[in-house]
Amino acid sequence: MAERNCLVTNDWICGEYVSSRSQELTDATLQHIGITLASVAIGLAVSLPLALLARRWRFLSGPVLGVTTVLYSVPSLAMFSLLLPFFGLSVSLVVTGLVLYSLTVLVRNILAGLQAVPDEARDAAKGMGYGPLRLLWEVELPLALPALLAGVRITTVSTVALTTVGAIVDHGGLGTLILDGLDTTFKAQVLTASVLCVLLAVVADLLLLGLQRWLTPWTRVHRIRTNRAGREAAVAKVAEPA
Repeated sequence: MAERNCLVTNDWICGEYVSSRSQELTDATLQHIGITLASVAIGLAVSLPLALLARRWRFLSGPVLGVTTVLYSVPSLAMFSLLLPFFGLSVSLVVTGLVLYSLTVLVRNILAGLQAVPDEARDAAKGMGYGPLRLLWEVELPLALPALLAGVRITTVSTVALTTVGAIVDHGGLGTLILDGLDTTFKAQVLTASVLCVLLAVVADLLLLGLQRWLTPWTRVHRIRTNRAGREAAVAKVAEPA
């Protein structure tokens, strides 16, 4: 009886709300996922050339990193307001804002990954006749994958959270439900949409972590060898005579 009346009593936890509004929750979740995927994908497509430019011409590194940092420091409401004259109240407004926010982490991580590629690997590839493009795609980017994917993980989780701000223009996925629930003090809607948003972030992070481990198996081997060497050194130190 309590479950049937939870909508009337406006309970925080309400199974009747989930069952009766399942389509609305599904649509909001799919919109949230779509906005997140589009923002991260476009952000990655923009960040890679910027990181390559900063790596190729060192004098551009400071301005590129500085501009992306300034963009990240702009409050989300101000960012959307600045973009409003160009995109109107559309999903493009939200995606563009999220892309600009993603550049800080992605550019820094891609650049750090490329700069960490050993010179010996580059020299060996050049000695085998690799040109610049082949060197980039077959040597440098694969070796930079751990840092790149770490940046994608951070960006994806933060984008899942920031997408909710798009509710102010009615394109915020689950954020729209949260805002509507707050306006109407609809407790079940606020809690359910918030939990779904958190679950999206956790699932996305776990999926990307699995992808990272699958694409970079050598990092696991390195960690195992490092841990083994550390244990052996500790045992040897303990075994030393006093």
